[in-house]
Amino acid sequence: MQQAALSDTSPTIVAPRGAGWAELALALGGLAIGTGEFASMSILPLVAQDLGTTLPDMGHMISAYALGVVVGAPLITIFMARMPRRMMLMCLMLMYAVGNILGALAPTPGLLILARFVAGIPHGAYFGVAALVAAALVTPDKRAQAVGRVMLGLTVANIFGVPLATWLGQVMGWRSAFTIVGGIAMLTVAMVYVFLPYIAAGNASIRGELGVFRRLQVWLTLLMVAIGFGGMFAMYTYVTPTLQQLTHASPLEISVLLGMIGVGMTVGSLVGGWFADRNQTATIFGVLIWEALVLAAFAYTSSNLWLAGLNLFLIGTGIAVVPAVQTRLMDVAGDAQTVAAALNHSAFNIANALGAWAGGVTIAAGYGLQSTALVGAILPLGGIAVLAVSLAVERKDAARAAVPAA
Repeated sequence: MQQAALSDTSPTIVAPRGAGWAELALALGGLAIGTGEFASMSILPLVAQDLGTTLPDMGHMISAYALGVVVGAPLITIFMARMPRRMMLMCLMLMYAVGNILGALAPTPGLLILARFVAGIPHGAYFGVAALVAAALVTPDKRAQAVGRVMLGLTVANIFGVPLATWLGQVMGWRSAFTIVGGIAMLTVAMVYVFLPYIAAGNASIRGELGVFRRLQVWLTLLMVAIGFGGMFAMYTYVTPTLQQLTHASPLEISVLLGMIGVGMTVGSLVGGWFADRNQTATIFGVLIWEALVLAAFAYTSSNLWLAGLNLFLIGTGIAVVPAVQTRLMDVAGDAQTVAAALNHSAFNIANALGAWAGGVTIAAGYGLQSTALVGAILPLGGIAVLAVSLAVERKDAARAAVPAA
């Protein structure tokens, strides 16, 4: 492994062709994962119709994927703790490709739900390790921005990948969407091999990584994410039928509107990294408040094509929280950063499952598709409450630690 001097002005790891190419390779994996995760929501009506089941019942494939992330992120990261990081990333992306190909071939709803669970297993571990590698490729004062650039793959997926997969699903059948995702994942395996340096696991161990579960601040941060960002998924899970039935958008217009979410995510990822490197806590608080406001607004703007597009862009900017939360977990995890970074994506997918469930409950109760945005606006307020508790505990611990020193 090529290694620079360990100082505040030098990156820990030097990529053979530069950090930019390494970040691009890592971001390509984000493109595969983002396309697979979000396109499965946008093609949900097509899947339900083709397999002869209802929209709420087929929504279980969204929850199954989220469950795969929740279960897979800590388990895979712990058991691969001693694996060199480049090899680990390649194995995770290969697993993601297999899960999506199995989904494309699934003949029944039950097998498709199982395939989505399998595809979700490497999701969190990949993003967690990719974030740590990206942060090590730059100087410490730019690590959140590096994480944000890697997450651009996830956001660009919503500009090009998801609309393309949705369109292909409508034209060629929903199975083509999962096939494309599998292909992007295989390309990522090759890119990671070429552009990332050999990166040893260092002092990571199973016992050390398990220590993350004893850290209260890690749990509070994850709880904040799981509750606070369920709101976006309450709306997003049902965004396609909302745009069809309330906005009365055509298939092409739906693809463009979904792309607006991706544009917002791209802007949010870049801006969020910049803000997080300057004030991590204020960034998280600000984004939670912002998400509550723009989600509430969507209940009223969804009936107008132009206002809906603008509102979806604003909702997408909420991804700005990811670099801030990811670096906060690095700070509070101690020597168990790999599992903590992966658990961040478990928390986001608990938010995914929570949001999908909450939106489904309001629809089943007869409140209409617009209710998904209103229930979504409530969840960020819960995240704000959890973050306030986390910071209060942090200040109390700091004060207690200062007493012996004084």
